[in-house]
Amino acid sequence: MSEVAVSKNTSETPVVNRPREIFQPMFSFGRFPGLSPFAMMREFTNEMDRMFRGTERDMQAWAPVMDVRRCNGDLVVTAELPGLKKEEVKVEVTDDALVIQGERKREHKDDHEGYHRWERSYGQFYRSIALPEGARTDQVKAELKDGVLNVSVPVPEVSKQARQVKIAG
Repeated sequence: MSEVAVSKNTSETPVVNRPREIFQPMFSFGRFPGLSPFAMMREFTNEMDRMFRGTERDMQAWAPVMDVRRCNGDLVVTAELPGLKKEEVKVEVTDDALVIQGERKREHKDDHEGYHRWERSYGQFYRSIALPEGARTDQVKAELKDGVLNVSVPVPEVSKQARQVKIAG
């Protein structure tokens, strides 16, 4: 769209100055009717960028859903890892952190009369959860069942000392 400059004249009639277009629309190519060759090239480039943007998204890190909570004296981490096998997930524990990492590689092929479709998605994830002081890292348990990873780390109970505060009125 070309820019329009409007200025006020002393005779109260607006004067409109439009920049002249160097290339007037003169072509009609299917989806690009009336575009100049340069505008067609720009539109083509934008279409190519849109088409390949999906592969960039697939290459980004994958972040599975995780819940961290205290339950019966344990710190319990639950991670949703649909379709992953235990060989594709690595659970490590250090003195101060629980590390869960892995990679998913999913391929799906459809061969039917007249077409062939092959979809692939890959993604890596890495999560580090800070452990509270005194966590017993030698007693960590991990289980992967039906795409859900449960990791429990025994932690000491924290005694909270609370006192009531009077409100001045």
